[in-house]
Amino acid sequence: MEKLDYIIVGDGYAAMFFAHQLLKSGKTFKLFSEGNRAASHISAGVCNPVVLKRYNKIWNDEAQMDYLPVIFDEIEEYLHKNYLIQENVVRVFHDEGEHKLWLKKASQEKFENYLDSDIQQLSSVENPFGVGRVKNSCRLDVRNFFTDFFNLLEDKNALIKERFDYDKLDTDQNSYNNFTFDKIIFAEGTGVKDNPYFCEIPVKPNKGHRFSLRLEKDTEAFVIKKKHFLFRFSGDEYYYGGTYDRDSQTNEIEDKAVEELKKGLEEVYKGSYQIDEISTAFRATVADRRPIIGCHEIYENLYIFNGLGARGVLNGSYFSKQLFDFIEHGIEFHEEVDVKRFSQIGKLS
Repeated sequence: MEKLDYIIVGDGYAAMFFAHQLLKSGKTFKLFSEGNRAASHISAGVCNPVVLKRYNKIWNDEAQMDYLPVIFDEIEEYLHKNYLIQENVVRVFHDEGEHKLWLKKASQEKFENYLDSDIQQLSSVENPFGVGRVKNSCRLDVRNFFTDFFNLLEDKNALIKERFDYDKLDTDQNSYNNFTFDKIIFAEGTGVKDNPYFCEIPVKPNKGHRFSLRLEKDTEAFVIKKKHFLFRFSGDEYYYGGTYDRDSQTNEIEDKAVEELKKGLEEVYKGSYQIDEISTAFRATVADRRPIIGCHEIYENLYIFNGLGARGVLNGSYFSKQLFDFIEHGIEFHEEVDVKRFSQIGKLS
């Protein structure tokens, strides 16, 4: 039997960022990946500290934004590339009211690091009321981040490309197949519904669609946001998305979502375009909009890391460190993200 410090189940942002904490600390582990396309893999990867519907700061904004460059500097040490792309988010204002609200918020001290008071005009998209730039926002090179990280794990013989079989987990012997382990991190996203140890956790699937497309004319080097995000992936390939659907449970591409994306794109971009690919996946969301981390009530070496929602890069990077420090050093984390908040209302057994 091979002795491991950790097993990680999952292959999205939560799993990758926790794997980084283990790599950094010299821990031994195996990561189980089913090989399916997760929501993380097709996400925009936008790191935005501002809720653009109301121009409010996200919860725990300063800590998450401060840690973001730290973790990617650490990752650069062994992947030899920094995957953060310094392209700011710009908000296309719907009307004069949004324009004025932006300027009002931008004048407040608490937004001085985020909302630019200089309103801009872009030539590539329709923006009659201008756009506001979110300072210090950026995005992740999602595709290359996951590709390179998976390749690294394969090189280190730390990646197992198969579905984790919960029936083979022996919690008395702390063993799984040919491995013994100290701890397991379950980071399956919406797949947690199949996990007998955490299936009662109220993670809600939120289905998203996005386009990979080509545009007739290039846009400025921003992450442009009106109804959805528009930005250049690489070369002549662009990203546009994503939608939100809390009701759909199918894996199929849905016509209503495609039409929503087309309508949103054509509202802001008046040139011709060609859709090369339509992708869909389910985000793991929580009603209180907080991630979920912590240990099982009975099996104290089984942990959950889930519920990152639409801010997977920020939540995943920051709370991977919080969870690791809790497990290895006993450092407490925010009560608001503790899995125990569900046991208090009878939702975890």
